[in-house]
Amino acid sequence: MFLLQRLDSSLKKVKGQIANALTLINLGFGALAIIYVFHDQLRVGLLLIAIAAVFDRLDGAAARKFNATSELGKQLDSLSDIISFGVAPAMLMYQAALVEFGIPGAIFAIIYIMCGALRLARFNITESNQYFVGLPITAAGCILTFLTLFVNYIPNYVFMYVIIALSLLMVSPFRVRKF
Repeated sequence: MFLLQRLDSSLKKVKGQIANALTLINLGFGALAIIYVFHDQLRVGLLLIAIAAVFDRLDGAAARKFNATSELGKQLDSLSDIISFGVAPAMLMYQAALVEFGIPGAIFAIIYIMCGALRLARFNITESNQYFVGLPITAAGCILTFLTLFVNYIPNYVFMYVIIALSLLMVSPFRVRKF
């Protein structure tokens, strides 16, 4: 009987850590994307951010499936999201289009990261089970990431407007239904 209780307890702990492990994998792909962007391998960076998005989706699904939501998991998810969908897409867009504007281009990328951090911090302190307030950073990061595919077809200054629009949408008060 004692052995079965220990086994059951251990199994619950393992299930509880699956979501956190997936979150850390998300973070790893986001960090790796930044490294590839710094080496001017933008397509690889884009692919790695897309893979991070898959793991971000999987970590939430695992947490719900195993009923393993925790304050630690919530904070870890936000820290991972600021890297994978804040810093990585901002650096990708900066390298792809905004670098030609020098300091102003860098400021636009930094504003995006700051708004993403503010949005995540606000999310972490609010209780809203059915709605996100503002555009989720994951959505903003994926949009920004995939827009880099159009850098050769759209004038680069347009991306300055896009990055500011996404930044403002993240910190805006509109509500988005969770799905």
